[in-house]
Amino acid sequence: MNISFQQTALITGASRGIGRAIARQLAGQGMFVYLSFRSNEAAAQKALDDIQTRNGRGALLRFDVTRQTECDAAVAAIIEQRGRLDILVNNAGIRDDHLFAMMKKPAWETVMNTHLNGFYHLTRPVVRQMLKQRCGRIINISSAAGQAGNAGQVNYSAAKAGIIGATKALAKEIGSRGITVNVVAPGFIETDMLTGMDLEKIKKEIPAGRLGQPEDVAAVVCFLCSDNAAYVNGQVIGVNGGLI
Repeated sequence: MNISFQQTALITGASRGIGRAIARQLAGQGMFVYLSFRSNEAAAQKALDDIQTRNGRGALLRFDVTRQTECDAAVAAIIEQRGRLDILVNNAGIRDDHLFAMMKKPAWETVMNTHLNGFYHLTRPVVRQMLKQRCGRIINISSAAGQAGNAGQVNYSAAKAGIIGATKALAKEIGSRGITVNVVAPGFIETDMLTGMDLEKIKKEIPAGRLGQPEDVAAVVCFLCSDNAAYVNGQVIGVNGGLI
């Protein structure tokens, strides 16, 4: 297939969970997907194999979103190989939960560096490319914690709230160039990110009565990548079962 007729997407944190589900669904819609990962190559390869088994197309791309040089090199490699980048999904994230009074500075800095500095490091070179193309979709994965806050997650909640603010500002800056920037804010999704949490207690707090699945989030991301979402810009869409 001529690459000019196939959109190219980059999904960070795509080796498992929400990122993997997003990559699978976008590939299923005919896009060429780059699955970004930092360390777990085996999981990333398994995710790519799953896509290729379903006749999807993609490639692995290893880099650390906390390192500017690696992000610049990753975007440059995509442009060299594919000629364009149509979709960026900023999904990579971590937790390091502590009560704020007991939180050490490294726990604060690590979470901020991954979520907010990572957003800056990768999104800036992508925006420069999309401005040249005069089109593109950027979807940032935030969290219900960034909207309502979670006790024990002041660092994570602050970082995810920052992503929402950055999204709204960037949407206003580049919306006239055919580029949309939106947030998907999951609630409690059944992934490794819930390790150590009281899941039965959590489910009682969710009106839907269950945890979300990665595919629930991926479906909304896919909509925002579609032509049908061309007039949706600077918005926060919750996928939380009615939690907030």
